[in-house]
Amino acid sequence: MIQVEIWASGGGTNADAIMQYFKGDDVIKITALGCNRKAAGAFAVAQKHSVSAHYWGKDDWNAATILEQLKKRKIDFIILAGFLKLVPSEVTEAFEGKIVNIHPSLLPLYGGKDMYGDHVHEAVLANQDHQTGISIHEVNAEFDKGKMLAQYGTILNPSTETLASIKTKIQALEHTHFAPTIEAWIKEKVGF
Repeated sequence: MIQVEIWASGGGTNADAIMQYFKGDDVIKITALGCNRKAAGAFAVAQKHSVSAHYWGKDDWNAATILEQLKKRKIDFIILAGFLKLVPSEVTEAFEGKIVNIHPSLLPLYGGKDMYGDHVHEAVLANQDHQTGISIHEVNAEFDKGKMLAQYGTILNPSTETLASIKTKIQALEHTHFAPTIEAWIKEKVGF
């Protein structure tokens, strides 16, 4: 069995969709969730799916502690699903090619430090873009610079779009495409 841990910082809607997708899978199992915000909704998502959850506090957020805990939990792959901290380079090196992230734009547009969630959607609105989407990529030591796995887009009408309408379109893309892309990526990595 391939053991996967999800890291999230917010409400956990992507974590929920991923856990639901892999429920009952005989090969890929979501065994843990990590979160860096004590009040995040992601903890309730983990509880709903009977997945163990842990909090990454400031004192725990260092490469040695992270790697020790991942080893203890026998984690093979990590999924960043709305996780808003830069992963230490020692962790990305130890898990090279085994950490995946989702970003709410068509990278390289609107990527990098401080470009997440509403910040991205507000930039799309301000530039009156006619298209936006999601990017699913491997994680390296830089924000949003890892190997691209897939991108999915949606058409926008700049004259009628709102922050809420863009968020709804992006979330629909995320919930539709993230889990199947993860499944294909992991199975290719392990030669399944």
